[in-house]
Amino acid sequence: METLSFEFPAGQPPRGRALVGCVGSGDLEVLIEPGLAGKLTINVQTSVNGAEQRWQHLFARMFDGTTPLAMAIDIHDFGATPGVVRLRLEQGFEEIGHD
Repeated sequence: METLSFEFPAGQPPRGRALVGCVGSGDLEVLIEPGLAGKLTINVQTSVNGAEQRWQHLFARMFDGTTPLAMAIDIHDFGATPGVVRLRLEQGFEEIGHD
């Protein structure tokens, strides 16, 4: 297991919280909570060692050219593909009302 942390500039925090996915499914779980204004933090606990650069590129592509909400995102990953990670994050953003 490896724990990774990422930080991006952000706007204001959302009002809602979201929990999507399921750790026991062999997939991943994403918990989204309001964060501190101006900061998006992402903590990833993954079963795939040595994948920090892959995660960094995925998040950089997702937030490039946007100002995301100030969120604290916790991801528990068990080998999900980047497409599934993005899908789960987008599901969570939809649930909290983020475009």
